[in-house]
Amino acid sequence: MAAGAFAQSRRPNVVILFADDMGWGDVGFNGRKDWDTPNLDRLAAQGTVFERWYTAFPVCAPSRASLLTGRYTIHNTVRSNGVDLPAGEVTIAEALKPLGYKSALIGKWHRGQGRGNEPGYTHPLEQGFDYTFGYLDAIHAWEHFPKMLFRGREEVPVKGYSSDILVDDAIKWIGENKANPFFLYLPFIEPHFHIEAPEEDVSRYKGKFKEKDPNEPVNARYAAMVHRLDKSIGRLLKSLDEQGLSGNTIVVFTADNGATFETGNKGASAYHDSNRPFRGQKRSLEEGGIREPGVVRWPGRVPAGKRSQVPVHNIDLMPTLVAAAGGSVDPAWKVDGANMLDAWMGKSPGPERTLFWELENQSGWTMYAAMRGDFKVLQMGPNRFLYNVATDRGERRTLGAEYPEVLKGLTGELQDWLKTAVR
Repeated sequence: MAAGAFAQSRRPNVVILFADDMGWGDVGFNGRKDWDTPNLDRLAAQGTVFERWYTAFPVCAPSRASLLTGRYTIHNTVRSNGVDLPAGEVTIAEALKPLGYKSALIGKWHRGQGRGNEPGYTHPLEQGFDYTFGYLDAIHAWEHFPKMLFRGREEVPVKGYSSDILVDDAIKWIGENKANPFFLYLPFIEPHFHIEAPEEDVSRYKGKFKEKDPNEPVNARYAAMVHRLDKSIGRLLKSLDEQGLSGNTIVVFTADNGATFETGNKGASAYHDSNRPFRGQKRSLEEGGIREPGVVRWPGRVPAGKRSQVPVHNIDLMPTLVAAAGGSVDPAWKVDGANMLDAWMGKSPGPERTLFWELENQSGWTMYAAMRGDFKVLQMGPNRFLYNVATDRGERRTLGAEYPEVLKGLTGELQDWLKTAVR
């Protein structure tokens, strides 16, 4: 059977490429020129760049839980890094399984504070994935040169750089499972700290940036991390091409939250202004914490070379990908996301809706946000600010006095949404 005919005769494959702590401005297709991301730029040129792509939460574990379940953090109950995904939540992998899909999670499964196989923690193999390889806890997911990773429930020795190790395994798994439609969720750990990369990539950028300590060129290393991630992704995309799979494979590239200015980052993201042109960072509901690079490629269906202003939220991935596979979301799953397939294909402007975010910590500090169209209300403690994120991407000018009814309406919707939280 000809490759083209074969592609049309089966459900599309799905690949989600998920970066870790990557800023909107860290990639070439969003204007970065200090380092090279040729493979991601090519992916963007072959698909649609969604300039208003949002994560569900500005921290690792909750962001990933919402992506996999299509549910807000206040509904799936994963509201901090120390909370495990409840076993009763339905993931994309579980939703695709009745449609004949084989699924793999290769990379970072951010699960509470568990180490690997302790009782009481859910495992990817219990959430619809047929195969898993990578990091099963948060602490070891800082290791870009790991010595041990988990294959299934067994810890195995590994050697090399993280993104290379994961992509090698992904290419092998795809080759073994391409007879079926497949779902590959590939959450990398770059450019999350530690800030380290292979020396061959670091040397490419040494001397290009000002460093606090020339003996510890963290700014060059950060650039090298993104460059190496791009190189690894390029190998995966090339493998899809060589195996004749690209034409019938949906590839999504995005990230879990904005770049961080935390201690472990050693100032690299601040130096590079990774979240530019936005204000904020990881652990903030300002645009810099929640707006992410976003690309969708599906040849012949998603327009190539297009930049879209349609707001997309990570909770939309579950219902959209299930719809693309020819399935439907069970109402019992109580999915919050929307089927964005027509918007991805350029056939509609997307649904009229209000999107929500919440961020609470144990000391009582809170931040909440609601967005409808171009208007976003940001609530920090008792203070509320209204922004137009289309005309004021840096959230510099609050508009509550000018648009009091918009502020009142979005604030009311936000309060009603918060009342639906599962405690």
